[in-house]
Amino acid sequence: MAGNGRAPSPGGAQRLQDQKARSGLPGAARFWEEAEPQAKRLRSSEAEERQGKLPKRKIVLLMAYSGKGYHGMQRNVGSSQFKTIEDDLVSALVRSGCIPENHGEDMRKMSFQRCARTDKGVSAAGQVVSLKVWMIDDILEKINSHLPSHIRILGLKRVTGGFNSKNKCDARTYFYMLPTFAFAHKDRDVQDETYRLSTETLQQVNRLLACYKGTHNFHNFTSQKGPWEPSARRYILEMYCEEPFVREGLEFAVIKVKGQSFMMHQIRKMVGLVVAIVKGYAPESVLERSWGEEKVDIPKAPGLGLVLERVHFEKYNQRFGNDGLHEPLDWAQEEGKVAAFKEQYIYPTIISTERDERSMAQWLSTLPVHDFSATALVAAGIGAKVPSPSEGREGDGDTD
Repeated sequence: MAGNGRAPSPGGAQRLQDQKARSGLPGAARFWEEAEPQAKRLRSSEAEERQGKLPKRKIVLLMAYSGKGYHGMQRNVGSSQFKTIEDDLVSALVRSGCIPENHGEDMRKMSFQRCARTDKGVSAAGQVVSLKVWMIDDILEKINSHLPSHIRILGLKRVTGGFNSKNKCDARTYFYMLPTFAFAHKDRDVQDETYRLSTETLQQVNRLLACYKGTHNFHNFTSQKGPWEPSARRYILEMYCEEPFVREGLEFAVIKVKGQSFMMHQIRKMVGLVVAIVKGYAPESVLERSWGEEKVDIPKAPGLGLVLERVHFEKYNQRFGNDGLHEPLDWAQEEGKVAAFKEQYIYPTIISTERDERSMAQWLSTLPVHDFSATALVAAGIGAKVPSPSEGREGDGDTD
């Protein structure tokens, strides 16, 4: 009878769909279109399930990279035209099977954190990032196989579950490599590649660099920082210039600086001001004045020579380094790899780029336009602008 109202059996429903598919009835195309994506989802979930059976652990990776051609370390989601180091790193992590694809899209899902957000063009020999990964076999080899040669993972260590590479970092050491003709007096030709740094000039450079040691207000050494903001005060443990050396007929020197943390452009401006003083463009008194409340015009040295050399975890090592479960984060066994990477990628890039693009020589030619006296605005008693809480975030943390 027409009123029996019974629903078709499951088998009958399947036969009905098969008949629709064969006859071209409405609904057939939709049925088959949905089947394929579902199969893909099943295959994807099965792959992740297999990976999920592997242990997932909190680790740190020791990274080295040449920053030329990159817009810094930190990934800018949605800004693919500005390629960063983390873009290549995340891609390699996904392709090697260390993390699922959705963790690459949202890095918070793997608790990703970097020690320092190196700026555009800045390199690193000892960057450290923390994250959670599947501990696959031959993990370092597989990650590196999906990275360009100028980005390498040099080491891996297990860390505590709550480890955060930025927050647990006690200090950072950078070096700045520059041709020594940058210290030649302003009356001398800035393009003179035969210049050699004298012992007296090196002593003057080191005396000035030593003035940065201790806690100072570095609001003049970054952008959008007011003189009364607590975050503008930074602690420098040491800063000095090493003995110069000659590469490809051009003499270079390396300035080392170790501090708790640095603001955006801080190190480049610290170097720039010392260069301006040694060359005779600015009086030595400008150093002391730069830490005061008034605004001082400080030149920013090129980013090419800046390199993050090492990050320090003394407090973490004291607490967990010898607990029998975790290794100290000292990377002593990786020092050979770090040195080899610097020799193969970082030093040659700095030297060849300096020769081809002459970034230091061009920057030196701009020093005469800087006014190292207080601005007319400050002299009138108006004072420097203090950013609102919504401003100035760009310079927080470690960006140089």
